[in-house]
Amino acid sequence: MMRLTNFAMFVAMMAVGAYAADVPAAPAAAPSALGPQELVENSAKRMLVELDANRPMYAKDPAKLDALVGNVLLPNFDTEYAARLVLGQTWRTATPEQRKRFVDAFYHSLLHNYGAALVNFTADRFVILPYKGDPGDVTATVRTEVKRSSGEKVPVNFSLRKTDGVWKAWDVVIEGISYVKSFRTDFGSEIQQKGLDEVIDRLERDTKGGTQGAPR
Repeated sequence: MMRLTNFAMFVAMMAVGAYAADVPAAPAAAPSALGPQELVENSAKRMLVELDANRPMYAKDPAKLDALVGNVLLPNFDTEYAARLVLGQTWRTATPEQRKRFVDAFYHSLLHNYGAALVNFTADRFVILPYKGDPGDVTATVRTEVKRSSGEKVPVNFSLRKTDGVWKAWDVVIEGISYVKSFRTDFGSEIQQKGLDEVIDRLERDTKGGTQGAPR
């Protein structure tokens, strides 16, 4: 499983859209007007500007940080598609209610587990590399580099797809490791041992109780 800080970088950089009501936002291009690289770049700038302006507030109040991430991330992250890939074959046999519960629980567990690390993320640690995609593509990979505190540069590649004319992120590959594949392996093992309903129940309990919801 990837480190919490690495996934937090992904959440921070992919968050785009309307901020929470009490968080002022600078004007931004409509998501439908943004290409894949523009989406990543715009996302990073908007989130980092807000974090830089209010870092002590978010460090002190995790609920406000969760609200910020939740409000800016959801419209531009294909949560259902990612959750479907994470469940793999289990998605096909799951009921509509199980699917909805898993998508909701999975999304909120990610926010809960990784949001706090965003407080320490700064603009000087993130570089977007030149985009090599074709304008007519419906899938894209945006390559970036994230600098660790040690100075080491880590390759972070974002996977996006065009859905109803809008680009959305659905995966991140950090140092060659896909978070979707990592969760699919871990959740698959837990589901095989305990069943889907128990895994969903555990995710929901963990999120409400303030504990980590990653696979066990």
